[in-house]
Amino acid sequence: MTAAPPPPLLGPAQIRQLAQRLGIRPTKSWGQNFVVDANTVRRIVRRAGVASGDPVIEVGPGLGSLTLALLETGAHVTAVEIDPTLAAALDETVTLVAPEAASRLRVVHADALDLMTLPDPQPVALVANLPYNVSVPVVLTLLERFPTLARVLVMVQLEVAERLAAPPGSKVYGVPSVKAAWYADAQLAGTVPRSVFWPVPNVDSGLVAMTRREPPATTATRVEVFAVIDAAFAQRRKTLRVALAGLAGGAPQAEVALRAAGVDPTARGETLGVRDFAAVAAALSSRGPTAAAEPHRVV
Repeated sequence: MTAAPPPPLLGPAQIRQLAQRLGIRPTKSWGQNFVVDANTVRRIVRRAGVASGDPVIEVGPGLGSLTLALLETGAHVTAVEIDPTLAAALDETVTLVAPEAASRLRVVHADALDLMTLPDPQPVALVANLPYNVSVPVVLTLLERFPTLARVLVMVQLEVAERLAAPPGSKVYGVPSVKAAWYADAQLAGTVPRSVFWPVPNVDSGLVAMTRREPPATTATRVEVFAVIDAAFAQRRKTLRVALAGLAGGAPQAEVALRAAGVDPTARGETLGVRDFAAVAAALSSRGPTAAAEPHRVV
């Protein structure tokens, strides 16, 4: 017996009708580009490995395209939406399109960067089409604040995706690459054509898959390690001996700490992996604090 096809998800016509009914005009300030292709959202959900019963957090659900695909698997979805109109409408959309799934959706009207807690059950996965302008801060903030997140699959600007997944020594390796590596192993998981969005963006999109692992073993705090990363890439063309002088109290002190960490003082930040940065931060912190505590800033 042939299995019945899955129910239809939101397509271009339904997306535009919803937007018109709600009086929504996609805004650049909130990075609103809505996915209008059911195959794309199902592909994202498959790649994310979402299974029935999984608690998932989605940031920026918009009109509900990806939300419906997540609910289709049997997952429990907490959708975090900053736009008050979209947040208020999402429950109604799911009730109309997939009434059997409505009880598995919770909508939180909030800025994801302000989230400190979520109702139980805590999420095991982040799956989202993220606004381009806040994608890196959102990923890093949620990984820091919600340790139950074991995996991430996000659609972001392709350039950002490449940076998040970049290894040491590559041309696009930088601050996002190293900070993401503090939390997880990241890899590119595919590209997404511009044609699946409304309105059509002027940049390409990519998928990033992340699997959480333990941060590098170090006596330094995360804040101290991130301060070293920021300093190393703030003056990208300068050697680490010079770039870290401000944190260390001078270039000679920076050289001492770098050598203690087993790092060449004449190297540049783009050649170091996250474990190297953790070792440098530990060497610096043993000589004095590298940064003041910043309890709410995690990027």
